[in-house]
Amino acid sequence: MNIVNVSGKWVSFAGVAAAVAIVAWPLGAQANQAGEPGVGSLVKWLPLILQGFAVDVGISVVAMFFGTVLGALLGIGQGSPIGILRRFSRWVTEFFRNAPWLVLLFFCVLLLPYQIQIFGWTIPFPAWVKGIIGLMLPVMGNVSEIVRGGIQSLPSGQWEAADALAFSRGQTLRMIILPQAIKRMVPPWMNMYAILMMATPLVSIVGVEDSVTVARAVLSAENSTALLMPVYGLLLLLFFIYCYPIARWTRKLEARYAVA
Repeated sequence: MNIVNVSGKWVSFAGVAAAVAIVAWPLGAQANQAGEPGVGSLVKWLPLILQGFAVDVGISVVAMFFGTVLGALLGIGQGSPIGILRRFSRWVTEFFRNAPWLVLLFFCVLLLPYQIQIFGWTIPFPAWVKGIIGLMLPVMGNVSEIVRGGIQSLPSGQWEAADALAFSRGQTLRMIILPQAIKRMVPPWMNMYAILMMATPLVSIVGVEDSVTVARAVLSAENSTALLMPVYGLLLLLFFIYCYPIARWTRKLEARYAVA
């Protein structure tokens, strides 16, 4: 790996961290002069805030996994020769692609039960599961479109050559089309994950104890408006540190797999 590129990444991280520190330091000094908790109070709350941020990361990973699996099936279904399956996949894709994420979250909270009875067993349905489902649905629609676009971006000669070799449609997809198309799908898929990660704070509205919920609890416990900017500035920095490398990697992959 190029040492200049690595050093450039760390310079970017250091620059953002310095900017946050420059903003937070005067606030902390002002708070100390007023006898209120300063920025130093964040140290004792940092493990709890990091725990809430880990919840965001976990929700994003699980929602992305299931959204990718279902979206891939829908994307392949959009190119199906079966008319009913093709139209159904297209309708589901367009519906969830164009539905507001927050509205889908509220629908999941209001429509899904708090527990499920199966053969006498009571299975709880906690808020974080509803949050995952609410985020998974728009991801599914967007991944479906990514898969459809990746498959259709390949020349039609690939299908014709496979047909000449007497390959079935399933064999053509599995052995010829998807191995080539996946390289073109990865950059937008990674971009979709970054968008999902930045949208995970929405789950705090439905009662999930994520980083935003923890931040509100910290501000309520300290009862100090001087900590408002430092706490949310810390969250901003955490999300940036997590998502920025994904954006950089996405750009590199886009340049590597660029289609002429």
